Amino acid sequence: MRSIFLTGTAGSGKSLLCSTLAPWFSDKGSTVATVNLDPGASNLPYEPDVDIRDFIDLSSVMDSYALGPNGALIFAADLVATRLEEIEQALSDINPDYAIFDTPGQIELFAYRNSGPYIVSTIESEAKTVLFLFDSTLVSSATNFVSIALLGASIQLRLRTPQIAVLSRRDLLGPNLGRVLSWSKDASKLESALFEESRYTYELDSSVLRSLVKAGIGYELYPVSSVTREGLVALSAIITRQLSRGEESEE
Repeated sequence: MRSIFLTGTAGSGKSLLCSTLAPWFSDKGSTVATVNLDPGASNLPYEPDVDIRDFIDLSSVMDSYALGPNGALIFAADLVATRLEEIEQALSDINPDYAIFDTPGQIELFAYRNSGPYIVSTIESEAKTVLFLFDSTLVSSATNFVSIALLGASIQLRLRTPQIAVLSRRDLLGPNLGRVLSWSKDASKLESALFEESRYTYELDSSVLRSLVKAGIGYELYPVSSVTREGLVALSAIITRQLSRGEESEE
């Protein structure tokens, strides 16, 4: 089994991408299991094969521990790791080629609590990769692009797993798509855009950008639309290559 973890800010399209990637790999002849790790999810655009909500009921957590919605979400996020054995057993019963993990909408509940890194590091897999979604509605400005890139670096630091940068909902960018992609390929263009956008925050923004570049963190974005399915060929190819390299490195 090869594991794919979808991460990103709330509303970046993780669940929608999960609903698109799973049938894509299935259509290519692979068996796929979708795993919902968000105990607070209300409506999902797919029917998960393994659902944390079958093991953790948010309403029961609220009642049992006298917590409000936010407190219950935090507590439930910590409980997810305690259900890893059940998740692995359910996946073992399915025995998929790929397991796609849809992480909580609030990324801090997964990446910055102990449960998320524990699940990523502990889950039995031949190889693993993390998809970090750059929300196209957020990164259309240069300052936001750098902020999201910094968040992506932080997620990679926490999860310590090979990461692929995905520009989600590419269909919403329209004519701005080329400009955003150019920022991901050429840091000098992004720095120029930062200067033009806001001289007041330029020093901070450019310092963060240079630190990311100096650290060797580059973000070649793979633009994808879960609506039009544009970009799925390139994304599935890089996922396959990344997971193949991971398998080789473990050997």
